[in-house]
Amino acid sequence: MPVAAIYDIHANLPALEAVLQDIRQAEVDQVVVGGDVLPGPMPNETIACLLNLDIPVQFIQGNGDRVVLSQMRGTESSEVPEQFRESVRWVARQLNPEHERLLAGWPKTCRVEIHGLGEVLFCHATPRNDIEMFTRLTPEERLLPVFDGLKVPMVVCGHTHMQFDRMIGNIRVVNAGSVGMPFGAPGAYWLLFGPDIRLRHTSYDLAKAAERIRQTKYPQAQEFAASNVLQPPSEEKTLEAFSRVELK
Repeated sequence: MPVAAIYDIHANLPALEAVLQDIRQAEVDQVVVGGDVLPGPMPNETIACLLNLDIPVQFIQGNGDRVVLSQMRGTESSEVPEQFRESVRWVARQLNPEHERLLAGWPKTCRVEIHGLGEVLFCHATPRNDIEMFTRLTPEERLLPVFDGLKVPMVVCGHTHMQFDRMIGNIRVVNAGSVGMPFGAPGAYWLLFGPDIRLRHTSYDLAKAAERIRQTKYPQAQEFAASNVLQPPSEEKTLEAFSRVELK
């Protein structure tokens, strides 16, 4: 019974469409959307695409979804850097009360029984919250308290937009990477489960996707197309930057 995990879409609809083509070819029985569907350039279209899937879907809430929800409710989150606040405001204005109820109903975590792997815990950043940051290089001793006592063999996370597969104590921890805003080689990253784990990378027409994004009214459309689709930041530079803000 294959299961797909797609994280950090950030309303990049062309990337999502490409991944969903691969997911259908894999004949998965369930999709877990691991948070940060938003914000991004095509919010309504991306949510509609996910809701119209003919495959069972479980959603969890990411920090991006949470800050958009707060904005819809009239509260601007102080955790959003100033340069991104107008984009969050714009996304919130595109959505309607039904979207507000939808985002508010997404849980922080979910558990899925996967053939060959057992019970898998899905979270956005860590099991404790949706903003803690760690990478494949974060020393294990810093992470042991985060994963202590979970009583599952595996945890799947996202948030940092870079795939990895590592052990923390007795728990296998896998990062799905990002569908819509990768750090590393261009394309869309996701996971396929059952009976083992496959770290997947989907290529798509980047030039066409960038043009579709530029045609939106998203405040950072030009930057998103250039820096998140056509030429994302390298994993090396991102790891260096994240080392200053990761769990200590």
